[in-house]
Amino acid sequence: MIYFALAVIGVLSGMISGVVGTGSSIILLPILAYIFGAKLAVPIMAIASIMGNISRVVLWRHELNLKAFLLFSGVGVPAAALGANTLWVIPANISNLCIGLFFIALIPLRHLAKRKGFILNQVHLLIAGAVLGYLTGMVFSTGPLLLPVFSGFGLTKGALLATEAAASFALYASKSIAFGALGVLKQEVVFAGVLVGLSLMLGNYLGKLFVLKISERMFNVLLDAMLFLAGISMLWTLL
Repeated sequence: MIYFALAVIGVLSGMISGVVGTGSSIILLPILAYIFGAKLAVPIMAIASIMGNISRVVLWRHELNLKAFLLFSGVGVPAAALGANTLWVIPANISNLCIGLFFIALIPLRHLAKRKGFILNQVHLLIAGAVLGYLTGMVFSTGPLLLPVFSGFGLTKGALLATEAAASFALYASKSIAFGALGVLKQEVVFAGVLVGLSLMLGNYLGKLFVLKISERMFNVLLDAMLFLAGISMLWTLL
């Protein structure tokens, strides 16, 4: 029943991610942390996100901005591996605290980035790749910040979704390799990750059907609500 529930939630999360460009990990990570513990939840979600982002790249492959992807991922990939190693050596309660606080902090941060109307150049993408790559390794989900970064580089709609998905795939693949080197990817972790990943792929496909219909206001409401609830749920485990 647990795995069936995970699959259903994964499909719903994939649909939301397919529409707004992010959100699956924000929904799933607290649930996985409750079932498997905070530390195992991160590698499980990393595997699932690799599969989910592959499906989004395939769906929007003709819109991918290769230049932006290479600039961001060139430094983001090693930074994500470093962040994953940092995460694994800190206590589990500190992991929960970092993840929960980061989710909540993303709410004002992403609005600030949008309000300021940041216009990014190639150097900015390199810097963003290093910072967000490390944070992705540490706290898992930085999707709500990747979107304004690539948007500030001038990408919109399909190009934005495809390039963000490709960059996320690269970061999560780096994390998974780092976790494999640490001996974390045991059979239970891989099975749960693949199951959730398959459900995300289905959800992403369904989400594409609605991607052009959602309003910007609804996008912001959904994303802020997900961030807040996910952050509170992670902090709740510390009580």
